[in-house]
Order: sequence, then structure tokens, then C-alpha cells
Amino acid sequence: MKEALEVLDHVRLNFSPAGLLALNITIAFIMFGVALDIKLQHFKELVMRPKSVIIGVISQFVLLPAVTFLFIIVLNPTPTVALGMILIASCPGGNISNFMSAMAKGNLALSVSLTAIATLAATFMTPINFALWGDLFIRFYNNAGAGDYLVPIKIDFLQMVQTVVILLGIPVVAGLMFAQYLPRITFRIKKPIRQLSIVIFIGFVVALLSANFDNFKRFIHLVFIIVLIHNALALLTGFSISSLFRLPRIDKRTITIETGIQNSGLALVLMFNPKIFPPELELGGMTIIAAWWGVWHILSGLGISSFMAKFKLTK
Repeated sequence: MKEALEVLDHVRLNFSPAGLLALNITIAFIMFGVALDIKLQHFKELVMRPKSVIIGVISQFVLLPAVTFLFIIVLNPTPTVALGMILIASCPGGNISNFMSAMAKGNLALSVSLTAIATLAATFMTPINFALWGDLFIRFYNNAGAGDYLVPIKIDFLQMVQTVVILLGIPVVAGLMFAQYLPRITFRIKKPIRQLSIVIFIGFVVALLSANFDNFKRFIHLVFIIVLIHNALALLTGFSISSLFRLPRIDKRTITIETGIQNSGLALVLMFNPKIFPPELELGGMTIIAAWWGVWHILSGLGISSFMAKFKLTK
């Protein structure tokens, strides 16, 4: 397996900043639609009972990186693949998790709150986790050569605040106000917006696959099972800890999704930043893991959300 994965280091993906911008604009639109189902009372309940928020943050930033490290020990992949998996696990939950929680009939206020908290916390938690677990990986396998890839990661706090405000704050507030003052129109547009959101996500999956179709066709067999198991472990981690602490089923759904839907877009942005990872480093293993995560977690998220939605909520 390790020898086969070494070929990934020489892969170069087509990464479009314009495509990422289009995705962010789409997420803002989707968040507006998600917020149409949220009421201010939902946020007040979280403040009064913060247990689910605390468990959700622990699941994302403590348990998922640890579970990822254990999986890497068993898998023993190449350094770039291993560090790519660690970087993915160190990132906050993806913004599409809010859309998935809405589909799953989870706790939308909890989902939005966790995404906002995790995104801001990522400014220090992502670098800490990448450095901590990456160093443990290198020490465990005595792989000194991998140290070149374990670079200090810097994430701009103000940029993260801007991301939260633009992608979450403004759309959510707009959706809340729209639902509050225009209830009749809200009732009419909620379903069409949800259906349009699904179509848009499918479109992005197709576009991403098309832009890198040759690479995916040649190397997908090397990373498909790795990402599938890694993503399944992430979902199981969120479900397990929320079950252990006997959270309401509606919160279990959200924490499961929030832990399993990672911000692979942020991981790719970090990987393609020459100020973080020098251009001379061959990061093919890292980038293709993150890129396939970006595709797969949409597919798995849609699947698990649709599955959850079939079951009625109980305490």
C-alpha cells in the first residue's frame, strides 16, 4: 500500500480560486435558505443548555484528530497522505454541514453555532493539532524526512472572522428576519430553495470531478477506501460521543454531521499557499486526499442526512 501511494506525490490538481469563490457565494445562499427554519428561541436554548455545543467542539477538535492518528498507525501510509489526513482532521467543520443538518432534520441552531465557533477556533486549533499529531506521526515511524512537510501553519484570525460574518452571519440574520417578517413568502420559497441547493451541490461535484477527471480516474483507487473509512470514522466519532453523553437525538444528528463534514476547502487553500508549504515540496498525496474528501463528504453527507430524515425524532 505504502509503495503504491508514493506515486501520488507527483500529482498536480487543477485548483481554481474562482471556483472556491463561487462555492462560497453558493454556501451563503444556502445558509439563507437554512436560516428560514431557525428561530431566535433555538439560540437562546443553546445558551441556557450549552452541553451539546461543548460536546460538539470536543468531538471536532479533540477526538477526530486522535481517531485519525490511530487510523494512520494502522494504515501506515506515505508521509504526505498521512499529513493530509491529519490536516483534514485538524480543520473545522465545513459550511455545507449546516445544509446537511437541515436535510437530516437536526438542530439547525446548534449546527450554525458549532460551525461559527469551530471556524473561529480553527485559527489556533488547526495549527496546534497539525503540529501535535503530525509530530507524533513522524516520531512514531521515525520518519525524519517527513519533517519537511510539517510546516508551521498560520491562519489569519481576521480572515476567519470575515468568513464567519459573510458565509454565516449575514445569510443567517437575513434568513431569520425574512422568516420573521415575511412568513407567507417564507413558506412558499423554503422547499424550492432546498431543492435548488441539492442541484447546486451536485453541480459542484460534477465540476470538481470534470476539472480533475484524469487524475481522479488514474488515482482514485488509491484513496477511495482511505477517505471512505476516514470519513466513516469521523461520522462515528460524532455519533458515539453524543450517544455517550445521552444528548437528544436531534443534537446527535447534528454533531454526527458536524464531525463528519470537514472543511476540506480550507485544507486545500492552506496546501496551495506558497507562504505555508514551499512550492518545491511535492504535495500530491495531501492535495488528492483533500480534494477527494471535498467530493466524498458531500456524497456521504447527502446520503447520511437522507437516511436520518427517514426516522422520526424522539428524545
